[in-house]
Amino acid sequence: MKINNFLYRFFDICSPRECTICGERLSIDEELICSPCNLHLPRTYFAEAAYNNEMAQRFWGLMPIERAAAWVFYDPKSDATSVILRMKYNNHPEYGEILGSLAAREFQPYQFFDSIDALIPIPLAPNRFKQRGFNQSLEIARGVQKVTQLPILNNVIKRTVFKESQTHKTRSERDKNVEGVFQLCPEANIQGKHILLIDDVVTTGATALSCGKELLKAGNVKISILSIGFTKG
Repeated sequence: MKINNFLYRFFDICSPRECTICGERLSIDEELICSPCNLHLPRTYFAEAAYNNEMAQRFWGLMPIERAAAWVFYDPKSDATSVILRMKYNNHPEYGEILGSLAAREFQPYQFFDSIDALIPIPLAPNRFKQRGFNQSLEIARGVQKVTQLPILNNVIKRTVFKESQTHKTRSERDKNVEGVFQLCPEANIQGKHILLIDDVVTTGATALSCGKELLKAGNVKISILSIGFTKG
C-alpha cells in the first residue's frame, strides 16, 4: 500500500492532473474536479427528498418509482457540467466512473441505496456502442458500485435499435424516439428485486421511462433512478 501510494504521488508530480472545469492542478486527494469547483457545482439535493422532487415527479402517473435523484442540474453551456459532455463525446469513459463515485458518496448519507438489490445501466444500441466505444451509463454504474458494492446486471435488458440522438428534441419527439427500443432479455431474473436504473442525464425522462417500463414486465419489480445530470423545465 505504501509503495502504491508513493508511486501515485510520484506520477502525480511528474504528470500533474488538471481540474476538468477550471484547469487548475488537482491535489493528491482530488479526483476530476478541484475542491473550489466542486463546492460551486449546481447540486440538485434531490437525494434529500428522493420520493418527492422535480425529477421523481417527472415519472408520476407514468411509471411507479420508489425514488429518483440526480447529482447536479445540467446545462450543456455551463462549464460546471461540461464534464458530462466531455465524457460522452471526447472519449473519457473514466470520467463516468469518477462521477458515479462522487454522486454515490453524497447520496449515501440519505439512505438512497437502502433496499436496492442491483444496478442496471441504461444500455446503448450495438451501433451506438460501436461508435462511442463505451456505455457512459455503465461507467457511471461502476462508480456507484465502488461506493455501494451493489452488483451491476448487464444481462437483463438490451437496446435493440438507436433511432436518433435525443438532443434538441421536444418531449413528444423524445417519447416517440425511444418507444419500443428496449427489450427484456430471456435470461433476465429480477422478479422481487429493487432495481436502480442508471442514466447520465435525465431531461424529459423518456429514455428511463421506456427502459423502466420494459423492466417492469419481469413482474414484481421496483424501480428507482439515479442520474448525474438533470435538465430543468
